[in-house]
Amino acid sequence: MSDSPPSNDHALSVSELAASLKRTIETNYDHVVVRGELGRVTIAKSGHMYADLKDDKAVLNTIMWRGQVERLPFRPEEGLEVIATGRLSTYEGRSAYQLIASSMRPAGAGALMQLLEERKKKLAAEGLFDPRHKKPLPYMPRTIGVVTSPTGAVIRDILHRIRERFPVRVIVWPALVQGEQAAAQVTAGIRGFNAMTGPDRPDVLIVARGGGSIEDLWPFNEEIVVRAAFESEIPLISAVGHETDTTLIDYVSDRRAPTPTGAAEIAVPVRTELLLSTGESGERLKRALTRALSRSRDKLAAARLPRPEMLLQPARQRLDFASANLPKAALALTQKARLKLSRLQLSPALLKSEIRTSRQRLRDVSVRARPALMRLIEKRAAALNTEAKMLETLSYQATLKRGYALVRGTDGRLIRSADIAAVTDEFKVSFADGDVAAAPLGSAPSKPKPPPRKPGQQGSLF
Repeated sequence: MSDSPPSNDHALSVSELAASLKRTIETNYDHVVVRGELGRVTIAKSGHMYADLKDDKAVLNTIMWRGQVERLPFRPEEGLEVIATGRLSTYEGRSAYQLIASSMRPAGAGALMQLLEERKKKLAAEGLFDPRHKKPLPYMPRTIGVVTSPTGAVIRDILHRIRERFPVRVIVWPALVQGEQAAAQVTAGIRGFNAMTGPDRPDVLIVARGGGSIEDLWPFNEEIVVRAAFESEIPLISAVGHETDTTLIDYVSDRRAPTPTGAAEIAVPVRTELLLSTGESGERLKRALTRALSRSRDKLAAARLPRPEMLLQPARQRLDFASANLPKAALALTQKARLKLSRLQLSPALLKSEIRTSRQRLRDVSVRARPALMRLIEKRAAALNTEAKMLETLSYQATLKRGYALVRGTDGRLIRSADIAAVTDEFKVSFADGDVAAAPLGSAPSKPKPPPRKPGQQGSLF
């Protein structure tokens, strides 16, 4: 038996105690405002956010459901100090209490500004803000793509100003410009326009929204938006907020506009000004052509060109002189030709004398040519004998006459060393007066085979 005294206390189950604690906490802490630093931040596939809200002494598990997460004006990140509003509850499965947050905001603009500066330094170090990457804007675009909210005053202002200045085709990519989903939709708009092909592809992009607080403009500081703007092949104009508002997309865009209306003014020229400028240029061209024509007319008048009849008079005079001198020149030419022909006529006696003279010159040449030819032949023969003697001196036969011998194998190749000769069965030694067969020491050269016997001939028995 137990020695403990009986008790009237009612024993609670674990579930009953957990439910009681849950009711107590939710009743007493149905509305709390907590300030702390975000630690671990996880966005589940369902869209719910699970995070740690902490300070230097404690950690509070925090949950925010998908509907509230989508309305956040910024993206929760680890290290960001925030103020969360909600209620406390418990999770019986782990005996833990947690904050069910209904809203969350940065703990003052200073926290967001610090995060903005850190992100700005990081992207600048990667070269995303380098002016060398800026692309020039087209002077007269045919199509303009606008990424903004289709229901706000921003798109109306842009369309109105483009219509006033220079009407062109405008394609609007609808996107949220505030809240948790804004950054993803703006990024999709920029990349969607760049993926277009054909005549519908814009020549310039405008990313725009109206003014607001730093929390309202925060989607345009998100890294995915900045990188999409940097990677855009289409020139991009940023028009986010008022002139005093600055976001990271302003640093990476090709041009920054102070307002959405200013972006429309940057994107297109003024049509009336172009028409006026074209008209003025046409008038200046007409005046320049008139002055040039007048100067040319003055120069032509100052030249005082003579009449065609006066230009032909010297030529006619030269023709008359040539016609008068032609008969005389022809007669003189004929006489000169006759004189030359008479000089060329030869008599038979003169021709015979020339023949005898030529024969005598030929005989003289023949007499002189014979001794010269003999001397040339003797000289060439002496040179040939000298070269023959030199060839004989340098030939290997002369070397053999001096007592040397030439060793070759049965295939005719030279044997240049004793090692090769030692492993050769038979070789031939050439002297100056003939060849002999030989073999290495220790082996006898093979004897020549006897000639075959004739039929009926008896061989020797010895």
